[in-house]
Amino acid sequence: MEIALIIVGLVVVAAIVYFVTKKAPPPEIAAPPEPKKLQEKAKQPSEKPADKPTEKPRAQKKPPAEEAPPAKAKEPAPQEEPPAAPAPVEAPVAPPPAVAPAAPEPAVAEAPIAPAIEAPAIKPAAKPARETAPPAARKRDIEGLRKGLTKVRESEGFFGRLKALFAGKKEIDPNVVEQIEEVLLTSDVGVKTTELLLDEIRSALSRNELADTDKVWDALREHAKRILRVGAGGGLPLKAQPTVVMVVGVNGVGKTTTIGKLATQLKAEGRTVVLAAGDTFRAAAVQQLNVWGKRVGCEVVRGKDGANPGAVIFDAIQKAKDTGADVVLADTAGRLHTKTNLMEELSRVARTMNKALEGAPHETLLVLDATNGQNAMQQAALFKEALPITGIVLTKLDGTAKGGVILGICAEHGLPVRYVGIGERAEDLREFEPDEFVEAMLGRASGSEDAAA
Repeated sequence: MEIALIIVGLVVVAAIVYFVTKKAPPPEIAAPPEPKKLQEKAKQPSEKPADKPTEKPRAQKKPPAEEAPPAKAKEPAPQEEPPAAPAPVEAPVAPPPAVAPAAPEPAVAEAPIAPAIEAPAIKPAAKPARETAPPAARKRDIEGLRKGLTKVRESEGFFGRLKALFAGKKEIDPNVVEQIEEVLLTSDVGVKTTELLLDEIRSALSRNELADTDKVWDALREHAKRILRVGAGGGLPLKAQPTVVMVVGVNGVGKTTTIGKLATQLKAEGRTVVLAAGDTFRAAAVQQLNVWGKRVGCEVVRGKDGANPGAVIFDAIQKAKDTGADVVLADTAGRLHTKTNLMEELSRVARTMNKALEGAPHETLLVLDATNGQNAMQQAALFKEALPITGIVLTKLDGTAKGGVILGICAEHGLPVRYVGIGERAEDLREFEPDEFVEAMLGRASGSEDAAA
């Protein structure tokens, strides 16, 4: 039995020696367990402690666990280690760079991630860029307005005639007030608005506040801006989901075209639009709206020829509610503003819209043709009596030599101008900005118009 135990002990010792010598190569790859003994011999303190001091402490966690068993056989281990340590450790130094970086790299990559996220110094730089963007866009808008309003600004136009009164003059002509009055009255500004402007100029002249024609010109510009700054201003506020917009006006002012242009702009902003073909008495209007719908990518709700316009618009609102659309643009039949029965029909359509959606229509836009002059003023007055008009769309400003009607509408009716049409393209329907509009038409006094751009 003793011999058998001795044999078993020898086998166990042999097995331990075998496994110790067999697992020695891994430390050669990781090479961290050796530095403790190599530091005593001072063989490689200057070669690679500086290269990977941080990478190898992580690899030391596993080898020490493997070295624990050899603690029972400390005597055979030192005999086997000297031959394995000197030669093989330095020879396979090339493989570790390929194996070792694989583990440390994520750790190294993870460390910079926090600084990279915390270093959004780019965001503060982005804010100034946004602050500087509006002036550039504003300049382009003014230039576009100037091109579209060329005829209004020409010598025979309203603002061109005003400017001619002060051209090349430094002293105030005693008859300047009468000359301004003539220009205003013949440019569709309206009697009330003309009196308002002239009263302010006369009072300033009596106080000697307008020493020269430049100051008179600047005073006119400021008065015009103040008159045009009425109501909520330009653009289309989206008040509900969906926002229902009713578009009204007499025949030929450009209602359907205005709806198509509005739909194009809203679609470009990412809005979902439903068009309601409420002009059921004119087949051409329905076809025209269909063309706009296909071009823009909007759904068009239409009925049969001669169908009840209120029912068609009701269905369009229901469709918008079901599909989650943002805006409903409802076209209506053109009608003479002097016909009481037709105006009453519009009121019924508006009540039907309110049944489909509480609060609808949220916006009622009156489209006016600027070339109609004083007739446009009368249209605004009568439509305002029949419906709660929330804004004006003034079209065809590029085709009129007067244009003063825009001052009269804002001053006498207190209605904000939401959009102005200065061309045929969709982008030629511009959101109305009073200061930019006046700057585009009047510019600066004494020929410094370029400075205003």
